[in-house]
Amino acid sequence: MGAFSIWHWLILLVVVLVLFGGGGKISRMMGDFGKGLNAFKKGIKENAEEAPTASADNKSIEGSEDAANAAADKDKAAKS
Repeated sequence: MGAFSIWHWLILLVVVLVLFGGGGKISRMMGDFGKGLNAFKKGIKENAEEAPTASADNKSIEGSEDAANAAADKDKAAKS
């Protein structure tokens, strides 16, 4: 049997059977991992979509205030 004893081969056999045996455990496990990854990406995407909406509203308000101030400054400069 070479450099390995019977116990090494039995342990290897058990590991192979657990990983690749009967019910497609690896494919099922990878499928669950993929579903979890997709759910994580969806959650991140939803949070990313919500955050800019709030900040975009604030920026538009700030932008309109800045534009109003700039227009007032131009009027004052034109009158001077």
